[in-house]
Amino acid sequence: MTNRRTLFAIACLGLLTFGVVFTTLGAVLPQVSERFGIGKAAEGSLLTLSTFGVVLGSLVFGPIVDRWGYKEMLVSSTAIVIVGIEGIAFAPSLLWLRVAVLVSGFGGGIINGGTNALVADISTDGRTAGLSRLAVYFGFGAVGVPLALGTLLGSFSYAIILAAIGAAGLIPLAATARTPFPAPKQAQGFPLTTAKRLLRDPILLTFGLMLFLESGMEVTVGGWTTTFFREELQTPAREALVYLALYWLGMMLARTTLGMTLRRFAPPRILLGCITIGIVGVVSVIATRSAPVAALGVFLLGVGFSATFPIVLGLVADRYADLSGTAFSVVMV
Repeated sequence: MTNRRTLFAIACLGLLTFGVVFTTLGAVLPQVSERFGIGKAAEGSLLTLSTFGVVLGSLVFGPIVDRWGYKEMLVSSTAIVIVGIEGIAFAPSLLWLRVAVLVSGFGGGIINGGTNALVADISTDGRTAGLSRLAVYFGFGAVGVPLALGTLLGSFSYAIILAAIGAAGLIPLAATARTPFPAPKQAQGFPLTTAKRLLRDPILLTFGLMLFLESGMEVTVGGWTTTFFREELQTPAREALVYLALYWLGMMLARTTLGMTLRRFAPPRILLGCITIGIVGVVSVIATRSAPVAALGVFLLGVGFSATFPIVLGLVADRYADLSGTAFSVVMV
């Protein structure tokens, strides 16, 4: 196997790219709404399209990884993401915007699943610890978009800022293309019977239900926070973007400490603790008319959501090591 540190760095760049994809639409939703003159129902349909694209990407990456390996898939999906973000920036019509949103979500879903499966395969000091370190980089990407928009919107249009963010995707694209990757696990043929058995495994389906609930809440908060602050709490647009960044920052900081916390506490206890923090956060958001208090609540929501994905995926990778890519596809979809 090639150098694990290099592969881990490639995975981190990839998940950072997915963080950009995941937060881009929510960050620019007010500007997109003004540009195309759309209402809440159309805004919601855009968020649904993005999520549907992520689901499609999550569906296809696992069998591809197990049968043909990582490299070509990650290179292709990164190129798809770049095209999608540039499309969101310069879409001439609502139809093209919808296509771009779907495309970027699809590429992001492949990257998300592929990078997590890669780190699960190469981690030598515990898969959950490796996945929690990787998950921090999702936060860097997710925080970066609203911060960039909040800082630069006064000087540049959102389209120009997004175009620059999309162009930055050429960095992980080039790095991935130049790096050797491990051989496929099932190079001699994909074991369909074993894969079908995964779809009936009650433990794997329970893990999938946990990710279903967490990811639904995560995308909802990430998609609507700026709109909530602008319309319910009457905050300026640039301030609302900073509050959205606090959400992703809370998630990123909590994941930074997750590896250390796992050495002292069992994963179920950490999950329960994070769920409790998330409940405190959501009560803080909906029970106040004060923007700073709601901002603290949004930060706590990020902390509350932080542990589920790395812990659950670590458990999945430990249990289904021979078909980790396909198992990741099942729980993510």
